[in-house]
Amino acid sequence: MRHMAVVEQVNTREGAVPVPRDAEPQSDLGKLAALHAEARETAILANLLGRAPYAMVALAVAAGLSAALSAASMPAAQIMTWLVLMIAGLAAMARAYAHAIAAPFERATLKSFSQDLTAITVYLGFAWGAGAFLILPTLIPFPAVSYAAITAAGFAFLLRDRNIALAFLGPAAALSALACIVRPLPGAGLAGLLVLAASAAVAGAILLAARMAQSRAQPA
Repeated sequence: MRHMAVVEQVNTREGAVPVPRDAEPQSDLGKLAALHAEARETAILANLLGRAPYAMVALAVAAGLSAALSAASMPAAQIMTWLVLMIAGLAAMARAYAHAIAAPFERATLKSFSQDLTAITVYLGFAWGAGAFLILPTLIPFPAVSYAAITAAGFAFLLRDRNIALAFLGPAAALSALACIVRPLPGAGLAGLLVLAASAAVAGAILLAARMAQSRAQPA
């Protein structure tokens, strides 16, 4: 018996177009898997939205402490310039959060927030790295590593998003290491190498944590 494909009529501007019913999802199981994937993505994005204020406050506190510790030894104009850069990034982050929290369970809004947060975090990484030039009075190893790598590790821990964490770490570590190398201070070269090494270790930890989280999320 000859097999006949069942078709439906779909109205378009050009008229009715036959569409094979074979183009629909093949099974209810496929639909369920797609819905599960969407629900999981929405949950991850909603959790990112919920953690964003903690990361924002922590970074603001870190900036304030860094500026206060530098106030006695660095020019006020440089400190204020750096603070303006940081405040601009934090204000953009707060604005993106305020827009997204108005519709915290809409997938499109959450995805837009994640994309905006990634771009803002790149800027914040550059702004934070600029502080190595503007506010750090000395670039001996421990303060330099603390300023760059440890701050990025804390930011990553609070947000728990691989791409956003690396978006901050990359420019922050690169500019901090560059400041160590180009500024004529004792031990600056060693500090630069240590900043890069510590930042690479933080990046590895971020990637490992993301891989472990992905493995736990996959069904056995």
